[in-house]
Amino acid sequence: MARLGYVCIGTNDFDRATAFYDALLADLDGKRLFPTPHGLLYRLGKGAMIMVTRPYDGETATISNGGMIAIEVDNKEQVAAVHAKALSLGATSEGEPGPRGAFGEFGYFRDLDGNKFAVFYTGRGG
Repeated sequence: MARLGYVCIGTNDFDRATAFYDALLADLDGKRLFPTPHGLLYRLGKGAMIMVTRPYDGETATISNGGMIAIEVDNKEQVAAVHAKALSLGATSEGEPGPRGAFGEFGYFRDLDGNKFAVFYTGRGG
């Protein structure tokens, strides 16, 4: 069996980024696990982890063109709540919460460094 373990999100302002993720992930049962040599690791409930990190090579962190991190939540109301919280913390909207065809409820935002996220609920379970 294989499953996603963690994703890394690069930042150029570590303190600002961790303050954003501390506040945002608290509503998703997210907890700081431990620091790494270049960053900080969070776990979402009992699921995947997110590492907020300074680039290992010392260069500027850049965003992925076409890349996105998707976080599944428990209901469509939580999609709207997480999207709104992200925006209140300084994120920018990339798509207001709402239905996306037969796929479910989705909302999109970019964090303070421009990394793209989807928050979604399909009702299918995991």
